[in-house]
Amino acid sequence: MDALDRVVKPKTKRAKRFLEKREPKLKENTKNAMLIKGGNANLTVTEVLKDIYAVKKPFAVLYKKKNITRPFEDQTSLEFFSKKSDCSLFLFGSHNKKRPNNLIIGRMFDYHVLDMIELGIEKFVSLKDVKNSKCPEGTKPMLIFAGDMFDVNEEYRRLKSLLIDFFRGPSVPSIRLAGLEYVLHFTAVDGKIYMRSYKVLLKKSGCKIPRIELEEMGPSLDLVMRRTHLASDDLYKLSLKQPKALKPKKKKNISHDVFGTTYGRIHMQKQDLGKLQTRKMKGLKKRPAEKSAEDGGVSPKKSKSAS
Repeated sequence: MDALDRVVKPKTKRAKRFLEKREPKLKENTKNAMLIKGGNANLTVTEVLKDIYAVKKPFAVLYKKKNITRPFEDQTSLEFFSKKSDCSLFLFGSHNKKRPNNLIIGRMFDYHVLDMIELGIEKFVSLKDVKNSKCPEGTKPMLIFAGDMFDVNEEYRRLKSLLIDFFRGPSVPSIRLAGLEYVLHFTAVDGKIYMRSYKVLLKKSGCKIPRIELEEMGPSLDLVMRRTHLASDDLYKLSLKQPKALKPKKKKNISHDVFGTTYGRIHMQKQDLGKLQTRKMKGLKKRPAEKSAEDGGVSPKKSKSAS
């Protein structure tokens, strides 16, 4: 039996739309995240998953039932849930005596685990504990990373990339000032990662540019890094590969300087400056001697006619 004959074709229009949505595209859909509760998750881990789900909505799926699995030992269940819910990001919460209040954040490539990092929760303040106004659901956050570790250490650099993937939200062609109302701040210092979230308040300043104030919104987390499972350099480069159709085409004879100014080079035929039309003035007129020199010699004087 041929492999093409084994492909299950959709029988209904709904199934056809479902399969078309999951087909490979030049511009992929916004990455969805699945939030999974482990078999021994406690109240703190459950509340963290609920708050992250509230921040990530509508691009998230929260599994309320407990799932007995260990991602660092066996990844098959995560890959099954990823394919079932079409999610390329995941956050797994668990709790035990050896690793209390545990979070595992990771991402998939082709429905297989690419990399994941284990984080321990040392302090947690939930959304409901902070009695301030909240941002609307689906607000795209501004991400800020502070600390040299995010640029120096490879594990922290990969964690930064993972957090950007997880919280960045949809890609937008343009923004407006009123839409910049949510900030997620990550600080790496003394072996810990501090996550804080703020609401941006635009105050009157007496000019066009408003005065900015940050009001803590929640949730806030104090995290410490534990185990890591990072993809190899070759697999990581393969996951970053873009199709040729998305790569910008090189334009000839165009260059840019450090300030972003575009310069273009134009190719022209060599111009004879001797034939250039100039302003007609008495002072610029050529003398008879100059004209004869250009013609190749002295013109003979006119002979007088014999009388």
